[in-house]
Amino acid sequence: MNQPLMTSLEQAFQDISVRNAPLSERLGYIADKVRALSPSYGAAVDAFVDRLEQAGAGDEAPQVGEAMPGFVLPDDQGHLVSLEQLLEKAPVVVAFHRGHWCPYCRLNAIGLAEVEADIKPVQIVAISAETQTYTKAIKAEAKAGFPFLTDFGNGYALSLNLAIWVDDAMASLIEGSGIDIPQYQGSEGWILPIPSVFVIGQDGLIKARHVDPDYRRRLELDELRKAARAALL
Repeated sequence: MNQPLMTSLEQAFQDISVRNAPLSERLGYIADKVRALSPSYGAAVDAFVDRLEQAGAGDEAPQVGEAMPGFVLPDDQGHLVSLEQLLEKAPVVVAFHRGHWCPYCRLNAIGLAEVEADIKPVQIVAISAETQTYTKAIKAEAKAGFPFLTDFGNGYALSLNLAIWVDDAMASLIEGSGIDIPQYQGSEGWILPIPSVFVIGQDGLIKARHVDPDYRRRLELDELRKAARAALL
């Protein structure tokens, strides 16, 4: 991927982000643009995702009915946030995303912000390995009221079997587009979380789960609304 392509994708993001359409349609719009603008990059992504799916990436992450392991992570304001404290108030939606640089994650963050008021008192927290500068950026763009937490070194994601190593070929493609994942994460490794959503009841058990190594697919917002409401019962 190159800079002109990134410029075209940014325009595509701006175009689709304001449309009143299902999240899957918005995400598909970006995926189609990638394939149209750079078939070679689109094919590389397809191959990368296929390898992850064949390896069962994310299959060993916590399952529905299991207890969600706790966390204590800093938010976009530098305050520590713990799952235990959140669950004292209401159920929690935990959403893992790759970062502010990813148009699919930006669209997903906007979508989460769109349902935030609908699912209250259920709370949302977004988690990535990015440092505070970048968590602030994606939160501001999404106009979200919920916190964006920093999982330094993807430690929490790794403990949940939700982290993947980006191979050299894909890392080179991403880096060649001007996206410096290690810089954004304040680390040296090319590790990313699998975009995922966990809906956790106040008993600490997982009520719903969406884990997909194909980062171009996310939990549809209506499904999230249903899962969040069910967690209140």
